[in-house]
Amino acid sequence: MLRIKLPHLFDIHQVPKVFREESIISGYRHPQSSAMDCVLSSFHMNNETVNIWTHFLPTWYFVWRFCSLWWTVNFLTESYAWPLLVYMLLVCVYPFTSSCAHTFSTMSPAARHICYFFDYGALSLYSLGCAIAYGFYAMPECWVNSWLHQHFVLIAIANTVFCTSMSCYSRFLELQFPHRSKILRTSAFVVPFVFDSIPLFYRLLLCFGGSCNHPEALPSHSYHLLFAFLTGFLFASHLPERLAPGRFDYIGHSHQLFHVCAVVGTHFQMEAVLADMASRRAWLAAHSSGPTFLCTLGAFVLAVLLNLGLIGLFSASLLCEPEQNTAGPSGPHALQRPSGTKEE
Repeated sequence: MLRIKLPHLFDIHQVPKVFREESIISGYRHPQSSAMDCVLSSFHMNNETVNIWTHFLPTWYFVWRFCSLWWTVNFLTESYAWPLLVYMLLVCVYPFTSSCAHTFSTMSPAARHICYFFDYGALSLYSLGCAIAYGFYAMPECWVNSWLHQHFVLIAIANTVFCTSMSCYSRFLELQFPHRSKILRTSAFVVPFVFDSIPLFYRLLLCFGGSCNHPEALPSHSYHLLFAFLTGFLFASHLPERLAPGRFDYIGHSHQLFHVCAVVGTHFQMEAVLADMASRRAWLAAHSSGPTFLCTLGAFVLAVLLNLGLIGLFSASLLCEPEQNTAGPSGPHALQRPSGTKEE
């Protein structure tokens, strides 16, 4: 009879504090796993398996949508399509980076932090992609050519620096000041989201007031904002596992639901961006100067370089702090490298 050997899993008191998740009691992988162990762990049930797949599979959905658009949109020479190009690139990058971060985060304490540094950087860049798409396709008509419109992308680049800096820095506070770390990290992502969404909020207010122009995209924008709210709520609340610790360790905890809401929200956002791009093209061409290389692909390259520099600085600082790299097991049972396995 075929016997399948599964890697040994651990309870919360058996892993170092840096690997623990609030109200998740069991299903932890070994905190010194090899890269191959991490990859193989995505094919058996542990408390990260669903986190990995809820972003890995949607990555290929977004890649498929991007490839479909590539055959119908002239991304290379048509400047009006450049904001969409940047947006779609980053829509594909952020879930893939998140999936990799969850996969390889148990190689060591330092690797865990660095994996999530890249995850935060990808999310920060995604916020820039949203800002570029909104700035050129979704800006309210009365704001076109205003000071905010002209500086929208520049402010969004500054927001990516703020977001990546604060979210990465929050990991240094995580063990000693967990609540402060959580507030700082949540705020780091709320700020660029609120800024990016200002044009949408104003357009929705105009529609409620009865003066709604180019309304084709507004239902999708509304669904996106709803799922964005749910995403933030789940990230901050740790529900439902906070109500029943240990009951949602493998399936149904907040981070899994957070991933699902984020992906569904991104889908609606993508549909809204495409609808605005098509329905408002003639009006925007007549009333604005249109996208430039500097404000689209140039801004994208600059933000990538800035974010990689920040991640490099935080990673170097992390590796210079011995306590971040030698965090031992906490609790009555010290971990042993699992030479044995569960057999089923």
